[in-house]
Amino acid sequence: MNIFIKGGHVIDPSQNLDEKLDILVADGKIKEMGKKLTAPKDAEVIDAKGLLVTPGLIDMHVHLRDPGLEYKEDIVTGTRAAAAGGFTSVACMPNTKPVNDNKAVASYIIAKAKAEGLVNVFPVGAITQGSKGENLAEMGDLKEAGCVAVSDDGKPVSNPELMRRALEYAKGMEIILISHSEDLGLAADGQMNDGFTATELGLKGIPWVAEDAATARDVFLAEFTNSPIHIAHVSTKGAVQIIRDAKARGVKVTCETAPHYFTLTEDAVRGYETNAKMNPPLRTAEDVKAIKEGLSDGTIDAVATDHAPHHLDEKDVEYTLASNGIIGLETSLPLSLALVADKNLTLPQLVQKMSCNPARILGIDRGALAQGAVADITLIDPEAEWVVEADKLESKSKNSPFLGMKMKGRAAYTIVGGKVVYKNV
Repeated sequence: MNIFIKGGHVIDPSQNLDEKLDILVADGKIKEMGKKLTAPKDAEVIDAKGLLVTPGLIDMHVHLRDPGLEYKEDIVTGTRAAAAGGFTSVACMPNTKPVNDNKAVASYIIAKAKAEGLVNVFPVGAITQGSKGENLAEMGDLKEAGCVAVSDDGKPVSNPELMRRALEYAKGMEIILISHSEDLGLAADGQMNDGFTATELGLKGIPWVAEDAATARDVFLAEFTNSPIHIAHVSTKGAVQIIRDAKARGVKVTCETAPHYFTLTEDAVRGYETNAKMNPPLRTAEDVKAIKEGLSDGTIDAVATDHAPHHLDEKDVEYTLASNGIIGLETSLPLSLALVADKNLTLPQLVQKMSCNPARILGIDRGALAQGAVADITLIDPEAEWVVEADKLESKSKNSPFLGMKMKGRAAYTIVGGKVVYKNV
């Protein structure tokens, strides 16, 4: 069926569009864009008055837990949550069971996503076999199977020589390497950000230098090998500055942060709140300020959720025993829109970081509303107010620190390949 999107505020930085336009979708692609177009008689008409119309949002860092850990999340529930959050594409990390370090696992993910998923799923393969940090995975096979990046996310590649070779191979294979930059020796068995609050709560801290030292090492290795690198989940002011300086030197580095790192501080852990336990941990107000500045000045290229679902049994335990990570697909958009309300970003800048840049970094043919492009489109109601309620979340897991919080802004329609996969109007 054809879709006619009428009178929406179209924002597409890749096309320099920021105006009210009509869009005609036919055969899964954008057929025509313009003012006061006439809707075909056979088209489904969507009245987009008061809505923002953007290229489909792309989350370049999620954990779908499938295969092997489906009790936390699976491709069906994960993509349902993505659609509800306005995402038309997600890139899923390889720390599944078994690890996505070979063609068989990657092919399984792609096949299941095509058969049962609501949105596009782009798998990320492992850098090392089993993500054990010992031997490189077959990056060529992973790319051939459909992986768009490689990462040992959840674990760093601690051996610098191995990381050097990984960067060189990834460059040769023309596949982006995503680094989990963490010095495990410095992080040790830390439970939250190292500082006054950790001392007050009697919890072992993870110091900022664990992230900063590893970020600096990885940036220098990328500079030495002249290889592209993407730094995941940036959380400290030091890491932001390291990446800013590297970009100024011409290093091929990009990076992302997550909404919780520009919204919450370590104080969210008070009361031993396990839904505020993650890695890297929530940091200080000073770090939050630096993250916002990094987003504003372009140092931070993308907003990604690091959606990390966990079963209640893994979170409703003593803080020191709880698993790291929170869900984020359904709260990312309103939390990110708050950056616009607070004038940290303009709407086009936000769309750049939530769609255009992730597409560019991953090298996928998405993130634009150009004529002839695949019709992956997100329609956003920026004024919608709602409360985060566990029983209304699409994700199988409910481990969010934002439960009970009032949000402003949400997806009204999510369109994937010319098909409406979610609507809330």
